Amino acid sequence: MRYISTRGQAPALTFEEAMLTGLARDGGLYVPETIPQMSPGDISALAGLSYEEVAYRVMRPFVGTSFGDTEFQDIIARAYSGFTHDARAPLVQLGPNHFLLELFHGPTLAFKDFAMQLIGQLFQAALARRGERVTIVGATSGDTGSAAIEAFRGLDNVDVFILFPHGRVSEVQRRQMTTPVESNVHALAMDGDFDDCQAKLKDMFNDFTFRDEVRLAGVNSINWARVLAQVVYYFTAAVSLGAPARPVSFTIPTGNFGDIFAGYIARRMGLPIEKLVIATNQNDILHRTMLTGEYRTSGVTPSISPSMDIQVSSNFERVLFDAYDRDGKAVSQLMDELKSGGFKISQGAMGFLNEQFYSGRVSEEQTSATIRAFHAQTGEILCPHSAVGVTVAQDHLGTTPMITLATAHPAKFPDAVEAATSIRPALPEAMADLFERPERVSRVANDLGALEEFIRKRTKT
Repeated sequence: MRYISTRGQAPALTFEEAMLTGLARDGGLYVPETIPQMSPGDISALAGLSYEEVAYRVMRPFVGTSFGDTEFQDIIARAYSGFTHDARAPLVQLGPNHFLLELFHGPTLAFKDFAMQLIGQLFQAALARRGERVTIVGATSGDTGSAAIEAFRGLDNVDVFILFPHGRVSEVQRRQMTTPVESNVHALAMDGDFDDCQAKLKDMFNDFTFRDEVRLAGVNSINWARVLAQVVYYFTAAVSLGAPARPVSFTIPTGNFGDIFAGYIARRMGLPIEKLVIATNQNDILHRTMLTGEYRTSGVTPSISPSMDIQVSSNFERVLFDAYDRDGKAVSQLMDELKSGGFKISQGAMGFLNEQFYSGRVSEEQTSATIRAFHAQTGEILCPHSAVGVTVAQDHLGTTPMITLATAHPAKFPDAVEAATSIRPALPEAMADLFERPERVSRVANDLGALEEFIRKRTKT
């Protein structure tokens, strides 16, 4: 199995090389050269298996020779041993043919744990074998940062620096990043919004002198291993509801397009997915793109669903690569145009996207109304991001089971939930003292040189 860049000018890599590299040196994102297929019989055979066994069977073809069978099985087992639900990703029924996929039973209460706990174990195994040390830099709109810190804290061969937009994450999200005591993790509150953080991350990867000096590695959803880990729960959920004998649909609250791209990969592998529905909040660039065929940034408006407050959805580049028949030059041109504010998608590529995805947009008022209504009707308390998904999913219900991804625990966003329901969701017992723990955070400017110098002084490479 080889991995190629969406911009076509970087060498093909193995799974391990692509994972440790993160962003390709031509600025593109790595994708598999070919997509492994699962037959209906292969999918049927997943019924009744543990989450870990399904994860092994779904991901194994993508890993190639980078990890041995037993080694990979052990890595998966360690990755999910800290989850608090035996099913790992349980389904809850909200109504007729509408189900909620709870993805918040990991150590930081968000779907990012499924990928980050795995990638932490993969990095540790690969670096120990190579005798190497790396510097991981990530950008987060809230959940990726805490999941990355939790996965890599205390490891001997990794330094971790997480950029988050100052004042634009929930207090729980911030404290999950700023209260770990391990010296190898650093939380950086950067001036600006998430897109600024993400842009600086990409700038660091494109500064090859700095990149090589500190042995830079990335764990944002630009890293293919992150996407791969998220493919698994599409299979477990679908099989639980009768796949492959009957199709299912998914609605995914998304900002950076990584989680829904994982669903797209699951469909390409053979999972019978009828609809993949993009759910956006008021920062609705992906919905606007699906309606107009133009990807135009327009600034970020802070919301009660801050993890979706994004205008530059990095993983959208991956699906554009397929939409343009894997033409790296065409994708490179689009990404160059994005630097000036946006681009127009060709008619043929737009036809491809419209065949693959539906979309919807949810206002702040609608988000709060959904949290309130579903608590009253079902007793289920939704986080604002999950509520965005549930709201959009309501417009796509039919005879096919609809699964909405619940991306975070409501206790991560207590103010929004309390405003909607008058109930303040409590943190799990293991995290009950979060607000009493001392914080350790560095305020940094939106300046590449200053960021690189900050990181350089604190790395052990």
